[in-house]
Amino acid sequence: MNYPNFPKDCRSLLCKYLTKEVFELLKDKKTANSFTLEQAIKSGVENIDSGIGVYAGDKESYSLFAPLFDPIIKEYHGFNREDSHKSNLNIDDLNISNPDPKGEFILSTRIRVGRNIDNMPLGTIISKEQRKEVERDVVKALKNLDKDLKGDYYPLLGMSKETQNRLIKEHFLFKEGDRFLESAGLNCDFPDGRGIYHNKDKTFLVWVNEEDQLRIISMQKGGDIKEIFSRLVKAIKSMEKSLKFSYSNHLGYITSCPTNLGTAMRASVHIALPNLSKDMKKFKEITDKYHLQIRGVHGEHSQSEGGVYDISNRRRLGVTEVEAVLDMYNGVLALIGVERGFYNIKGKK
Repeated sequence: MNYPNFPKDCRSLLCKYLTKEVFELLKDKKTANSFTLEQAIKSGVENIDSGIGVYAGDKESYSLFAPLFDPIIKEYHGFNREDSHKSNLNIDDLNISNPDPKGEFILSTRIRVGRNIDNMPLGTIISKEQRKEVERDVVKALKNLDKDLKGDYYPLLGMSKETQNRLIKEHFLFKEGDRFLESAGLNCDFPDGRGIYHNKDKTFLVWVNEEDQLRIISMQKGGDIKEIFSRLVKAIKSMEKSLKFSYSNHLGYITSCPTNLGTAMRASVHIALPNLSKDMKKFKEITDKYHLQIRGVHGEHSQSEGGVYDISNRRRLGVTEVEAVLDMYNGVLALIGVERGFYNIKGKK
């Protein structure tokens, strides 16, 4: 493998930190699962418009290829190699109320975490047999969920068109990954070994073998953030009785993409801000202050529709789960406050 020839206008963190010296240092190294530098950077090399451009193949990737991963993690998360990560899923520590009790602004709330099985390669290099093993173990753990978490698992392979259309309509079904995931190896053998679980009320969902081996999701209409967080925590603790998740005292929960390390949590709301969104400078000032990310209603790389945005926490590593949710909560309160101010000024309230 030769050093990649990046164009001058490349803005990814891979382009920034994969110097020729780092490349020469790492190009011949392999993890115990035979994951290489070439595989780690393939997505960023093939997709020059990547924001990050690197993916891990296993837990060891983050230590073996540290000269590349560490500066990327530091820039994205503000997290140093000597730092340690702490988890806090204590529901009682989240002292908040509904920021929009009348339902004027928040359409829905969704909190998800990524998880991968300990001592198993990540989705970038996992074999077909290993992926099926993960699916079997996860489905077994899901069968132990009870009460409001009890539901059904729908494997994507062989799924009927009727079920497929229903899950797509409900915005539940994940499809084959985009070109970034394709280049990283995360679409291999699709849809084999993948599936979706949801409870009867459709407020709890698990994606199996998408970008990470598990995406555990709690969601519902409105803005009762604490109720949604509580449901998520209850599910995680139940699943941990039979599944061991990959975790590091330094990097927290191990994920394929370094942006998800730490809590691996994304706490988000779909929120209507038609007036504030006309002043994107002010909008971004608020989201930056509270460490939030602005996305369109259909997720990353999508546009807003009718002034509705997806607002989520940006910080994941070096903060606890409770702190990540509080980032989102406090930011949403500020956004609603400013949006109300616009209404007052325009006499529309």
